[in-house]
Amino acid sequence: MGSLTLKQFQSPLLAPIDLHLAAGECVAISGPSGSGKSRLLRALADLDPAEGGIQLDGRDRLLFSGPEWRRKVGLLTAESGWWSERVGDHFDQVIEALFNQLDLELKCLDWEVSHLSSGERQRLSLIRLLSQQPEVLLLDEPTANLDQRNTERVESLIGEWRHNHQTAVLWVSHDPEQRTRIAAQAWHIDAGELRPEA
Repeated sequence: MGSLTLKQFQSPLLAPIDLHLAAGECVAISGPSGSGKSRLLRALADLDPAEGGIQLDGRDRLLFSGPEWRRKVGLLTAESGWWSERVGDHFDQVIEALFNQLDLELKCLDWEVSHLSSGERQRLSLIRLLSQQPEVLLLDEPTANLDQRNTERVESLIGEWRHNHQTAVLWVSHDPEQRTRIAAQAWHIDAGELRPEA
């Protein structure tokens, strides 16, 4: 289980935020380009500077080492990192069901990263993140490069995952219809402030 609580949490470009993300809950975030959405996620993942309080299941961020925090609070960036030529070298463990749900065969582990399409990279990055079983998911436009069918697959997988594992999800999306489908509540960044979406 994972719940995330922000108390006067402040990241670059954004005013202090108070927000509670319950275990198993999905909250969507929108806002114009450059408004600070990605920086917020990076700050929550302890990759960018931030001020204020942040807790995971009531435990303060300062009680975790950096690597431990980033294993528990997993970030999927818009452009994921690949450090080896072969896809399989990026996976510590292989959960076959995740590949099946995103319409990928296990033989793709033998492919070269340079031969992947942007959509394949995006789906494999999500599988890689879920394989680490984080308690909180920070998703930065996880379906941006996907067609409708694969977008549906990703939405379904994340919905099942957060329900089954009680994983909290913070999902950045520009698509208002998607935000309605995936999240019980949605927030919008406007003039440096995070506010409930009207």
